Amino acid sequence: MKYDFTSILDRRGMDAIAVDPGIDPYRIAPKGQIKEGFDRIPMWVADMNFPTVPSICEALVERAKHPAFGYFAPRREYYDSIIRWHELRNGVKGLEKRHIGYQNGVLGGVLSALAVLCSAGDNVLVHAPTYVGFLDEVGQMGYHLIASDLVKDADGVWRMDYADMERKIRRYHIHTVIFCSPHNPTGRVWSREELERAYEIFERNNVYVISDEIWSDLILRGNRHIPLQSVSEDARQRTVAFYAPSKTFNLAGLVGSYHIIYNDYLRDRIRRQSNLSVYNAMNVLSMHALIGAYGPEGSEWVDELRQVLTKNADFAVDFIREHFEGVEVFRPEGTYMLLLDCGGWLSAHGKTLDELLRAGVEVGILWQDGRQFNRPDSIRMNLALPLSRVEEAFRRLQEYVF
Repeated sequence: MKYDFTSILDRRGMDAIAVDPGIDPYRIAPKGQIKEGFDRIPMWVADMNFPTVPSICEALVERAKHPAFGYFAPRREYYDSIIRWHELRNGVKGLEKRHIGYQNGVLGGVLSALAVLCSAGDNVLVHAPTYVGFLDEVGQMGYHLIASDLVKDADGVWRMDYADMERKIRRYHIHTVIFCSPHNPTGRVWSREELERAYEIFERNNVYVISDEIWSDLILRGNRHIPLQSVSEDARQRTVAFYAPSKTFNLAGLVGSYHIIYNDYLRDRIRRQSNLSVYNAMNVLSMHALIGAYGPEGSEWVDELRQVLTKNADFAVDFIREHFEGVEVFRPEGTYMLLLDCGGWLSAHGKTLDELLRAGVEVGILWQDGRQFNRPDSIRMNLALPLSRVEEAFRRLQEYVF
């Protein structure tokens, strides 16, 4: 490969909560003490342990050479980079500068959209398992999340329960759904047929869609991301979509996301809502980071990254199925997260999830409590590490934990 996905990146002293969960501001870090003799393998918070594409660092350094960082306006190249990226990667047509708007973060954008689409106390539909940020922040803003559980089919593939979705939409008078595509934490990449069937329900019941598509670049083993707004003209007008280069290129610390909204009325209202705090403002360096990411070198780097993540996921899933009896796992189609259903193992061994989580931390496996994602007896694992570290993590789990 052209790019480095094998070197072990030393993130100590570089302000990374992934390797120093004691500084975690979100209070979701793994608990426990690591025993002497074990180093830390960061497999919890959703950022990557690879050096990012060189074109980003080069763009940041080049801009930093100029010794002035005053007030600025986003340059045309920023918008052109987003338009070109979505056309080349996802086949998007008709995207224009006016459809794009800056957001400090996807979650903040979701909350701004909710403020426009909902009234205080409204019910909002989500799928369970559910991204922890939705569970924490949406409820704090005064909305009630109604979960429609994803269900596994005979092949162990997570599916939407369309009958349950429509039943709950009608029973709880729901007019807004938060959709995650690809889905975090299950790793599902929805097919066009699945999205079309969901949108039939949304259109029939006058439901608007807030679509979190932050994982859309990280698609595994030949699957393809279908932007929700491309499903139909109604979907194009009914959907507010949020994206960011942060998951793809490990840029969360730079801050910077964006929305794509084709509906003029919704776009104007959501932009107004997002700007009420006066803090939803782009950083000049994050702008240049996106431009550096969304170019030819960034596209080439992502293609190699997807191969690496596919190999990591295949190793992890095959290892679990061979060695960890009672643990169920779906082979992810996208993202770099893995959701382990440990219910069978816990029952067979008379253990609690807390005991299992602690046992992993004691041997340096920093993994994440799946209950935070509205899924009992589950653990979420980050596989965005060099394969050698993934292999070492599962060796320790086999020898000391499971």
